[in-house]
Amino acid sequence: MNPERHEGTQAVDESVFEIKDCALIAIATGESAATLKELLNVISHITSASIYHHFWGGLLLPRFEEREFNNDFASWAKRKLDDDKLAEQLALISPTDYPDLDALRQALIDVIMERMNEYDCLPWLPASTELEFLRSQIVVFDTHVRVTRPRELADVIPDLSPSTIFYHFIDSRRRTADGIDDFRAWLANWEECSGLCNKLADIDPYFDTLNKLRSQITAVFTDFFKGG
Repeated sequence: MNPERHEGTQAVDESVFEIKDCALIAIATGESAATLKELLNVISHITSASIYHHFWGGLLLPRFEEREFNNDFASWAKRKLDDDKLAEQLALISPTDYPDLDALRQALIDVIMERMNEYDCLPWLPASTELEFLRSQIVVFDTHVRVTRPRELADVIPDLSPSTIFYHFIDSRRRTADGIDDFRAWLANWEECSGLCNKLADIDPYFDTLNKLRSQITAVFTDFFKGG
């Protein structure tokens, strides 16, 4: 299941790439966890929109320093549960390695259960602060920018907002039939852009900021068209 979204429906002209922007709104689920056992229980049944939020939502939050951990579960294990080993194990989970959110959920469950089995007392040790589970609702905006050729897309990418990069390069993987970003889905209309698509496929969007991700995408487009 995808995170909830508010987006109007309309006929789509596949020859035109419509640049969209978005905002990710965090909404309380009413669920929380104070121990590792409670964390496991909530993760086992919480809406997949919450799993999505706690892995990806932090990318859209304004920050003045680099995040120590890329997902909220690892951060909570480190800072509130004081479990460095679990934090490191959770931090290694990349959502891009899994075909859907249910598979990602299972990866979380496996790591937590393995850690719980190491010591009898671990499941019941209380954290200093509960983890409040949130879910994501995506609101999509039309920027009214349109491109009709791949080179035009290359020209506009350096000026796209971080949230536009999020929408087209990250959130799109939950929308497209093949689980790929919007750029590759559209560029597939041009056989000569297969090499460009392969380079974009090599970019992992999870471990960098959106600004750095935009720079990587820009570099791929720039190198491709210089070579062309």
